[in-house]
Amino acid sequence: MSLFTDHPRTRWAAPAAAVAVIGAVALTANHVASADPSLPSRSAAQLLVDVQQANLKGLSGTVVQTSNLGLPDINLGGSTQGGSSSLTSLVSGTHTWRVWLAGPQQQRLALVGSLGESDVIRNGRDLWVWSSKDKTATHTMLPAEGAKPGAASTTPGQLPKTPQEAAQLALSAIEPTTSVETSGASVVAGQQSYDLVLKPKDTASLVASVRISLDTVHHVPLRVQVFSTKTANPAFEVGFTHVDFAKPAARQFAFNAPPGTKVTQSTLGSDVGGTNGTASRAPGTASEAKPGSAPADTEPKVVGAGWTAVAVANLPKDTAGATKSGAPGGTASEVTGQLQRVLGLLPKATGSWGTGRVLEGTLFTVVITDDGRVAIGAVGPERVYAALASK
Repeated sequence: MSLFTDHPRTRWAAPAAAVAVIGAVALTANHVASADPSLPSRSAAQLLVDVQQANLKGLSGTVVQTSNLGLPDINLGGSTQGGSSSLTSLVSGTHTWRVWLAGPQQQRLALVGSLGESDVIRNGRDLWVWSSKDKTATHTMLPAEGAKPGAASTTPGQLPKTPQEAAQLALSAIEPTTSVETSGASVVAGQQSYDLVLKPKDTASLVASVRISLDTVHHVPLRVQVFSTKTANPAFEVGFTHVDFAKPAARQFAFNAPPGTKVTQSTLGSDVGGTNGTASRAPGTASEAKPGSAPADTEPKVVGAGWTAVAVANLPKDTAGATKSGAPGGTASEVTGQLQRVLGLLPKATGSWGTGRVLEGTLFTVVITDDGRVAIGAVGPERVYAALASK
């Protein structure tokens, strides 16, 4: 019997990435965390070293994620029946995860909703993505060379789903673009924590600060809050409400598809195969793409650096021109059709870079041009327009 059959209400998951290993160089740490008299004082530089040296054997717990990104109310999944258990719903609202971690090759994460759940499970080279609502499961066999810590970090959904992932993204931007300091201590999920604060030095960024709460014993990020220059409350927050640092049992990472589940086999670097191991096309055909390869015109261009960098890329051909029509085309997929409808509701913009639609969120600006380009950055519209106009 599988874990799903034995315990249908305890299908939990683990972080999609192990605890961040941060390269901290050239930091200016002038403040010391000492809000709790019982805690020893730690500078920001010392806390970063603590995180680097963390040796976590495992953990499990409950994580709550809240997003207030200023996005329109959209449903990219094509249905609202899945509620908050859909992985595509992460861009807004509040979501509850269960997390299990037993090393870099045993990770499980479940997005729990009122009408179902979606799971991402890694057990060695096996990677599973399962939806209880759709009764589907996708299995990917990871390559031996790719079985490294953090290899499962590219999971569905673009937003961090655990404090570890969010901390890794924030701390990777340190270098000279960021000031780092401590801001006392707090209690997160019943654990004493030091608060580490990152602030962009370039005031043009829409990110005001990133606050990371680090457990004082295990040096694990327990909560990450991202503040916008536009709002007082966190625009994005992910943190544990309960955490247990005991290593979970191996059986928690064993997945057997429940009866009635449609299983699809997928290969990294190629199209999704057919069900139950049947390939959708023969290897070596003209449509087969080499792993890691991409047409030259799809490579994004990055304008600027650090917190104010803007990425400019070409849209897929089936979505180009969506800003003009504002309605789905006859041959467009359901998701593409929804994207086109949303784009038609966005304000129009024009400049030396061309014409298109603009979406201003609390932490970023996105511009989609009529000629099929998209530009995004954690900056205001003018910086994005300038990036589009640059050669």
